[in-house]
Amino acid sequence: MKFLCDVHISFKLVKTIQVLGFECIHVNDILDRWHTKDAEIAKYVDENNYILITKDADFRDSFFVKNTPKKLIKINLGNISNKELIAIFENTVSKIETISNNNSSFIVEVDHDNLTFLKK
Repeated sequence: MKFLCDVHISFKLVKTIQVLGFECIHVNDILDRWHTKDAEIAKYVDENNYILITKDADFRDSFFVKNTPKKLIKINLGNISNKELIAIFENTVSKIETISNNNSSFIVEVDHDNLTFLKK
């Protein structure tokens, strides 16, 4: 699996994902960095088979209306600590991997107590 973390996702999560053995980059390392438009991020993610990790509800809306980005993890946790977000990701990455392997288009919404999987 390959991940791209949006601007409001910590570089600490990027490093954790890399340590877990997955490719992961941050939007600040590609394109126009934090100035990159959502549509450009979605296109990059789709063209390069990344899963976008974001807190931005606009990507959720785009998934349902435009079917882009095709693979999305939407974090619905507010301003939790990096430590908490990392722990949640570590506890759910195997489920995300199963979903990714079995679906070409999906959204996973991450809340405190559950993971919601939707596909289009």
